[in-house]
Amino acid sequence: MSQPYIEYHHGGYWIAGTRVSLDSIVYRWREGLSAETIQKECFPVLSLKQVYGAILFYLENQGEVDAYLEQAAKEEEEMGERIRATYPELHERLEQLRQSIHQHKS
Repeated sequence: MSQPYIEYHHGGYWIAGTRVSLDSIVYRWREGLSAETIQKECFPVLSLKQVYGAILFYLENQGEVDAYLEQAAKEEEEMGERIRATYPELHERLEQLRQSIHQHKS
């Protein structure tokens, strides 16, 4: 009997029974990480079977999941724009902090 590895609720895809989003698995897999690396280094709370199940779900529903990820990215950008417009001083301070951190890393 097969077990569902992915749940859809609250407007998002989640690894069944966890707080780990499908997004987080897909993005790391797209970066070239293996299922084993994703499980061991990124999400040790998941079993390897859950990680493979998430990747399989993505591959079987790639068009739908890619559209969902695109929409989520668009909404995130729109939210960022609203925050920048509403709190310009805070945005400027955060940008200065990011630049300072980037300069220290270089």
